[in-house]
Amino acid sequence: MVSGDGPGAGGIDPQQLWLSSPRPRKGRKPAFSRAAITAAAVALADAEGIDAVTMRRVASRVGAGVMSLYSYAPDKETLLHLMVDHVSGELSPPAPPTGDWRADLKAIAHAQRALMLRHPWLPTALFNRRWSLGPNTLAFVEHALAALRPTALDGAAKLEVFSLITGFVARLVADEIAQAALAGSPERAAAEARYLAAVAADGHHPELAEALSAPVRPLTPDATFARLLDRMVDGLDTGT
Repeated sequence: MVSGDGPGAGGIDPQQLWLSSPRPRKGRKPAFSRAAITAAAVALADAEGIDAVTMRRVASRVGAGVMSLYSYAPDKETLLHLMVDHVSGELSPPAPPTGDWRADLKAIAHAQRALMLRHPWLPTALFNRRWSLGPNTLAFVEHALAALRPTALDGAAKLEVFSLITGFVARLVADEIAQAALAGSPERAAAEARYLAAVAADGHHPELAEALSAPVRPLTPDATFARLLDRMVDGLDTGT
């Protein structure tokens, strides 16, 4: 989902995490796997939020003792890296790049938004850490870089554009989720509207007053996302 690697990625050794197989404890073959543990953690986060994910809760979901999980995910930080890469597997590129890099970038952004809405904990998780690129994430990054091949950008700049788009999507989805929560509280929404109206009328914020008096554009989440995404991608300077 985002760029970031190396030992600084939350203390994670990416080579050990992604290129080495987990070593289960000696004795009877366990009834679970790292994939099952990760899937259980994702399901828990989807249902209750990222803060609900603890090694004890995940162990309970897979029917294991807490200590037996540590051979597969030695700490919650590692588990979170596994979770992000696990859900990134849902970002299977729908088709090879078309050659229209702007259209392809927008398709990438829409796919990321759909993923984050399915997993509402993901935007917050992405903001709070520097992520190591697991195999599913790498596959999607490869697709994004291929989409940017028609531009005049060098490799580093292409990675920056991908990170920019990912951060843009995460920020908008986080706002979308917050707005949905606000819509579920009419009193709070009404209080916010009254406050902004009072601020706009106090004479000290003429620019805000003018902005709030402008004709209202479609405010559905889909329309807002598409409009802002167009503004972002169409305004990118790639030297072409």
